[in-house]
Order: sequence, then structure tokens, then C-alpha cells
Amino acid sequence: MDSSVPELRSARQQQIVDVAWRLLETEGRDALTMRRLADELGIKAPSLYKHFPNKQVVEAALIDRGFLLWGNAAREAIAHSGDPLANLARAYRTVATEHPHLYRLMTDGALDRALLTPGVEAWSGAPLGEPFRDPEAARAFWGFLHGMAILAIDGRFPPDAELDRSWDRGLAAFSAITANT
Repeated sequence: MDSSVPELRSARQQQIVDVAWRLLETEGRDALTMRRLADELGIKAPSLYKHFPNKQVVEAALIDRGFLLWGNAAREAIAHSGDPLANLARAYRTVATEHPHLYRLMTDGALDRALLTPGVEAWSGAPLGEPFRDPEAARAFWGFLHGMAILAIDGRFPPDAELDRSWDRGLAAFSAITANT
């Protein structure tokens, strides 16, 4: 999959997803209802169902966009000089903290992969595996990134926690794994 591949949606569907994106980013997932989308678009809610059968399909379109956002950020991070793990961690943290509502939508609960653009999830996650030979180590790295990001977003660390040092400690542990594989 290439990030330049256009999404397979009509112009009206793109417009609906654009409005859904704005609502999600500014007000969170609770604001993302078909009625609210219709109001924002200046149409009646039943008209939305001509373009999307339900809210889950709209959310899947947002998740697709999130995967493209992350995949592009990760590829850019890998292309930079320096430590690829630190670059990936920085990119992951940035995407998660700059788009916390999207991040939660993408990572909270079960993911109905049948609603996603085929290949988008694998394409977006591929850069996380590049520094590792062992796919389980790559999954553990992703778990570390996710745990740190969601705990920070949710304000679960104590106020005196030095998160940059915690990130650095975790990255040092994963750097040791990549050095030994």
C-alpha cells in the first residue's frame, strides 16, 4: 500500500469523513453521532445512510485515515538519521498526543478489520518491525509505545513522573534487544 493511493470513497463520502474528523478532533468520540454529522453537514440524518450504512463504517474511515497518518509519520521517522527506535517512539508519541481522540478510536476495543481498507493496518504498522528481526519483539515495542502513550494521554502518571526519562529507559531496553538479534 502506498500513502498516495486515494481512498476509495466518493466526494460526498470524503466530505462526511472530513466533518467526522473535525468533530472527533475537537470534541471527541461522543460527539461523533450520525445526527450530529448530519447537522454539521446541513442535511437530515437519513441522508447520511445513502453514503454510510452506519456509524461504525464512518469510524472505520477515520481509522483508515489514522493508519495513513501514523504510517506516513513512521516512514518519515525511519528515514531520518539517528536512532530508528528513538525516531519511531518520538513519532508515535507525537501522533498519539496530538490526536488523542483519534488515537483512542484506533486503539480502544476490538477492531473490525473487515471495515478497513485492505492492507492499511499492515502498511501502517510495518515500520515498527523494521528495527527488529523478531516479530514478537516488534509487538512488545508497540505495546511499550501504546502503554506509555495512552497512560500519558489519560493523565495516569503521577505529577512528578519524568516521562522523558521513562521513555528513554524503555527505548534503552529495546535497543538492547535489537543489538542482540
